[in-house]
Amino acid sequence: MKKILFKKLLSDCTVFFLISLFSTSVIIWVFQAVNFLDIIVEDGRNYLVYLNFSLLNFPKIVTKLIPFMLFFSLIFIIAQYEIKNELIIFWNFGVNKIEFINFFIKFSILITILQIFLSTSIVPKTQDLARSFLRTSSINFLENFIKPKVFNDAIRELTIYSNSKDENGNLGEIYLKKGGSDNFQITYAKSGNFRKVGNSQILELYSGETISVIDDKITSFKFSKSDFNLSNLEDSTTTYKKTQEVTTINLIKCYHNLKNLNFFKINKNFQVENCREDNLGNILKELYKRIIIPLYIPVLILISLLLIIKSKENTHYTKYRFMIFVIGLITIIISEMTIRFVDEDFFKNLGIFIIPVISIISLYLLFLLKFKFIKVSK
Repeated sequence: MKKILFKKLLSDCTVFFLISLFSTSVIIWVFQAVNFLDIIVEDGRNYLVYLNFSLLNFPKIVTKLIPFMLFFSLIFIIAQYEIKNELIIFWNFGVNKIEFINFFIKFSILITILQIFLSTSIVPKTQDLARSFLRTSSINFLENFIKPKVFNDAIRELTIYSNSKDENGNLGEIYLKKGGSDNFQITYAKSGNFRKVGNSQILELYSGETISVIDDKITSFKFSKSDFNLSNLEDSTTTYKKTQEVTTINLIKCYHNLKNLNFFKINKNFQVENCREDNLGNILKELYKRIIIPLYIPVLILISLLLIIKSKENTHYTKYRFMIFVIGLITIIISEMTIRFVDEDFFKNLGIFIIPVISIISLYLLFLLKFKFIKVSK
């Protein structure tokens, strides 16, 4: 009978958790996807790049929401069981409260392992894939990203300004700057429009002048018509991997080598992007986020189980339930805030790293004392 009861409880918690997690993730993803429309509207990329980039950000959203949605689901289900007198069935069939807590601890370990797998493997991979779509894609709709009276700089080392743009895409009073701060070329024209020749994109300019500055030498020429080829230009998207996109094993290897540790045999010539001394702090923060923060999941589950200490018959049950919910929220906030205190030295951060472990032990001892599984000497 105990197995049936626990199976029913686990089923209710899991179903509610998955439904709430998926629905909330989809809502957030939709809002985020709307923001990603800039990839098309402002950067002039095609719809396939936008779709792939948006979808590959979904695992990150899900992983971020798992701790809160799990905590919320357990709070809701346990409260519903109490209100409907279903928890009494557990106690009447010989399930003691510590056995009840141990069941959820085992459940929390499974969820924690899943969360660590997602944060250390799936999320970095999908983030890197999403960024790779931007790195390897080209700007295909230049006429779309040019906005009048705005300096458009989506293309690397090229700024385009147009004072006006009609419904047919014709530009008026155009200004272009190509190059860096030392050697550059400035072109202005009274009008212009985009034209596609094969796979090449051409900006036709009319009635203007080009001024070139090369090694402090200035040259200029006027034109009645000039073609500006935009096909071979690169966009300004970041071309290197960000720390959050690097695989976990590479981050560990990088930190190991930069700190000259001897725990593992790693080639000293090992190279990975962003593996620099000045990025040590970010590397350790990223590892903390992927490996340590998931350990707060058992803490949140134990906090939700504080609900079984009091029954609905208690006059302050509603306030008590709200207080438990607030404590859980504060725990989630603290777990995220501790990232700021992570220093580049691993050993100086041990106090921060063991906070979830200490919290788990403390809460479990609280339950043992509360339910008198530990005899307190007088």
